[in-house]
Parts: sequence; C-alpha cells; structure tokens
Amino acid sequence: MLKKNLLILFLLFAFASSFSQTYFNLPSLEKDKIRFDLVGNLIILPVELNGVELSFVLDSGVSKPILFNLANIDSLQVNKVETILLRGLGGGDAVEAIKSKNNFLSIGNALNINQDIYVVFDTSINFTPRLGVPVHGIIGYDLFKDFIVEINYASKYIVLHKPESYTYRKCRKCETFELSFYRNKPFIFGEVEVDSNFVPVKLLIDTGSSDALWIFENEEKGLVPTDNMYFEDFLGKGLSGNIYGKRSKIKKFRLKRFELNDVNTAFPDSTSISLARKNTLRNGSISGEVLKRFNLIIDYKNKKLTLKKNRNFRDSFSYNKSGIIIEQNGVVIIREREKRSGLGYNDQTDSNVHVETITHYKLAVKPAYTIVEIRKDSPAEKAGLIKGDVILTINGKEAHTLELQNVIGYFKSKTGKMISLTIDRNGKIMSFDFRLEDVFKQKELP
Repeated sequence: MLKKNLLILFLLFAFASSFSQTYFNLPSLEKDKIRFDLVGNLIILPVELNGVELSFVLDSGVSKPILFNLANIDSLQVNKVETILLRGLGGGDAVEAIKSKNNFLSIGNALNINQDIYVVFDTSINFTPRLGVPVHGIIGYDLFKDFIVEINYASKYIVLHKPESYTYRKCRKCETFELSFYRNKPFIFGEVEVDSNFVPVKLLIDTGSSDALWIFENEEKGLVPTDNMYFEDFLGKGLSGNIYGKRSKIKKFRLKRFELNDVNTAFPDSTSISLARKNTLRNGSISGEVLKRFNLIIDYKNKKLTLKKNRNFRDSFSYNKSGIIIEQNGVVIIREREKRSGLGYNDQTDSNVHVETITHYKLAVKPAYTIVEIRKDSPAEKAGLIKGDVILTINGKEAHTLELQNVIGYFKSKTGKMISLTIDRNGKIMSFDFRLEDVFKQKELP
C-alpha cells in the first residue's frame, strides 16, 4: 500500500510539473510542418492563444512575445500580472504594457501551456494597416530557443524540429554560420563592399523587418551612403515610434560565398536606433528582403545558422519610386452591380421562352487605401498628392479589388511607368498622373 501511495504521489508531482513548463513542446511528435503567409517579406503564422485563433509575425529580432491589435478579439482573456514599460526602435517614449503569465499558446502542434505574453494596448502599434492582413502580435526567441527551426521561404512553410532528434544532412550548396547572441537576439557576420574593399559587419538576423539591410552609419569603417546614391525616407514604425533615415544601395553584400549585388540598404538616423546602439559591436540588421532569397535552418541550441539559396535568390532589388506610403486605413462604401435572371415568358410571335435579366445594385464595405506618408520632392508630391488622400483607382483598376501589396507593387514598377490615380480628398474626387522616377536621380552630381 505504501509503495502504491508513493507511486500516486510521484505521478501527481510529475503531472503538476508538466503543467508548470515554460517552454514549447511537440507531444508525441519529432517535428511539425506549419504553413505561413509571406506578406511584405514577413512570415505570418497562425497561432492560438487561450483558445482564440490569431496571427503572429515570426520575428527573430524580438526577445519577448508581444500582443497588440486587440480591437477585434474581445473574447481573448489574459491574466494581468504587472504593468511594465517596453522600449523599441523609434524616437518616441517607451510604451506601457502588461505582463501576463500562464497563457496557453499553440503554433501548429507545438504547445506552451505557461507562456508569458506582453500585452500592448496602444492602438497606434499595429502591423495590420501596413500589411493589409490581420496581425495580432509578434513572437521570436520563445519559439526559436526550443526547436531547430527550418524556414522555407520559397514554399512558405516552417518545420519545427526537436533538437534531440534532428540530424544534419550534408549539403554542398549550403553555408553555415556561427550565431552569437545579445539579449536573446541572434547575430551573424557578413561583408559589405566599401571602396572596392569588403568590410565585416555584425548584423542582427531580423525576420520581423521587411527591408533588405540596415546599416548603422560609421564613418571610421566607411559605412555611410554614397553621396549621389541616397534619399531621405520613412523607414517604418518601431515600438517607440516612427523611424526615418536614408535609403541607398550597397554594390555588393557577402554571406561567405553567397554574393548579392545592388542591395537596398537603409541607414536609420541615430535617434531612431538609440536602443539598438547599446550593443556597441552591432553594425545593423539583415532582414526579410535578403532572407527570403534563402531557405534557413536556425539552431539556437548549437548556435548555428545554415543558408541555402532558393529560387528568389536572383530577384532584383527595387524601391517604391512614387514616394507614397499607403495603409489599409478605414473603409469605403462601394456601389456594386449584380445581375439577376428574372422570370421567363413566352413571346406570342414565336415559341421561344425569353428570360429577362434585371440589374440590381447593392452597397458594399471595402478596404480603403490611404496615403499616410509622402516623400518630399517625389513624383507623387510634385503631382499634388498629399497625406490623407484615399486611393480609389490606380491605372484604371478599382483599388478595393486589389490586395494592399498589389497596390504597392505598382509603385515599384520600372522607371518611367505612368501612374494614374483617382483619389478622394475629403469628399472631393480628384485625378492625378505622374511617372515613376529613379529614386537616386535627384542626387546625381553635376
């Protein structure tokens, strides 16, 4: 009887311990394959948090999972533990958040039944308007630390492997890099060409940024944009506000034997990256526009990253040549036509049955694409477009029939392409035409 009681106590203790785990696990599986959407170079994964289905960006640049965009998920319950301040990129102040413990989080078959989540209620922190698809949060380190993560950008899936059962295969076409970590964020070394020489740079691996490269200006190393090859621009939005800087190109960027030419490169201003600068050895970030050209194996446990070129490798790097930044912001009411077949009738002059088609109209709510930033001296600004204009048509196509990323694609077309926009400006319908220009043309030296 004593042995039986001890066995029961042991099983109860093991059961309780399993429910205090603070890590992801794959019950009864060695690996799990999960499909993702690739939107604006960002990996968007389906997740379930406390029984509610959500979408998170897989962001290797964050050390804490953050939940935001709560307006449409009233059914979600989180346990408030404490109020804290979070600080990220951007020139603004830290944002208030609550730390919530004991949350149930699943990604595919991977489960964490005691997940910490940082919940931000500031409605201005929201990826959805810039991507055009619902995004409710970001997760990085908590998932990467527990698995060997295979990311197949070409076929849009990830595979989570249990580290203890994973076996590396020989791969002659692959390159393997040693990872280093700072505050749970992964870094590798690459090389950028400066005055025909290659300079080593330590870069954050940032799957949560849609750009190609970010380089922190350093005159001593020659890490500055070329005089006739940059323009001032809005770079994005961080946790602590908007990020501005210079956009340029680097002639060559190397990751061991992999070499990319004419790579889009942003040089963020010092105010926006004051937090990132605290890691004094960091020179910038390598992000989605470069990473999507490879399939990756990310192994935090063994501090290894393996890269293999995929079919995206030779895609050219292009910029938004219009100067317009748009968001899916609000809605427009559209009058849609629908045809319905009416009743049949016999014409007395023949034996045929005629069916009358009746046209009906209905009102529909569609997404509105609004200009939220416009670059100074850009083609769009010179044509007369301003912030707040709502795009109704682009080159004859109704904007609401297009995905946000398709609309943005028009602005990345070839230099010289004509763009015709119909917009709504405070209820007034207006039309504008302009041609896409080389973004570096204004910087040409005499």
